[in-house]
Amino acid sequence: MTQWVENPTGGRDRGPAALARAWVEVLVSPRRFFERGIAPGDQAPGLVFAVTVVLVEEATRFALVPGAAPTFGGRPALSAVFGLALAALFVAPAVLHLTAALQTLLLMTVVPDRAGTSETVQVVAYATAPCVFAGIPSPTLRAACAIYGAGLFFVGLRTVHDASYLRVALAGAIPAALVFGYAFRGFAALEDVVVWNGGTVCLRVVELGAEVCIALG
Repeated sequence: MTQWVENPTGGRDRGPAALARAWVEVLVSPRRFFERGIAPGDQAPGLVFAVTVVLVEEATRFALVPGAAPTFGGRPALSAVFGLALAALFVAPAVLHLTAALQTLLLMTVVPDRAGTSETVQVVAYATAPCVFAGIPSPTLRAACAIYGAGLFFVGLRTVHDASYLRVALAGAIPAALVFGYAFRGFAALEDVVVWNGGTVCLRVVELGAEVCIALG
């Protein structure tokens, strides 16, 4: 699972420009990206990608959300740097690999002929691309980031493991919920955006004070 290769065939290029290009490609053309940009054992660029997404997301949240940044010993600046380092360099890699391990176990039950665990690690990493904006204090935007990220995750699983959407939906539902629903706080955002009132569901744009309601049944 943790194997890296220095010069993989068909893997991602290294460097800031390649990182930015991967971010654009996975957002604009995810199927093509997952077909051409994922290589066995090529986890290093994917790990750097996920760490960068978390770093930007958490830095934005610390800067824009009052009280989000930790404070230790009356040193807010140093505490914020420590919090960012902890989230990006320790929590993000651990969550990435644990989620990929769980996803591999779940795939084993429904997709007998599948790609390796390293490819799954890369799918999880690159699917976080929209969540670079999840630190902005907007429930609507955060919900959209989580939904888009989950969609990319399922597209990546289907493409890389050559399985039907039904199979990847069954195998990927729990990992997607853990990463995009809880880690990136998508469920909390949806609670603010989607309101159920009896037989009516309302979609609320909190920032504009607008609400669209649809009667069910």
